[in-house]
Amino acid sequence: MRYKAARPALLGLLFALSIVLNLVEAGFSGLVPIPGIKLGLSNVVTMYCLFCMGKREAFLLAGLKAFFVLLTRGLVGACLSLSGGLLSVAMMLLLKKLGRNRLSHTFLSISGGVSHNVGQISVAALILESSAVFYYLPVLMISGVGMGLLTGILLRQLLPHLNRIFF
Repeated sequence: MRYKAARPALLGLLFALSIVLNLVEAGFSGLVPIPGIKLGLSNVVTMYCLFCMGKREAFLLAGLKAFFVLLTRGLVGACLSLSGGLLSVAMMLLLKKLGRNRLSHTFLSISGGVSHNVGQISVAALILESSAVFYYLPVLMISGVGMGLLTGILLRQLLPHLNRIFF
């Protein structure tokens, strides 16, 4: 990017986009009858941030999204959002490095989706002081694969357009 202010401005735009997608997704929450299952549309923005801007910005965006959840849904929601978001970004970053950029965005997205759910269920177990929540993990892992596949395909379709807009 040519100007110093361009990176923070782009990160601000991506954060705003993730908030909008989060709100749009909230409108569809009644369509999925299984508790804890969400489309994860705002994760497309986080993945774009990771792949096109860098790891620092992706972790920062995950933190900003958790802060938004803190303001709108409270501390428990923020803890779940932060744990899922940070673990998801860390897993995608690790796999990206191990795969030497040969792994597809879709595979990384699926890994991120599953990791997100593992992070959230782990923090839920800590908050509830019960390991019983891990019985729900298979359901969340299946949804992580499905939603990760969806967001990975969506990112692959949007990537050329977003790059043309932002770069």
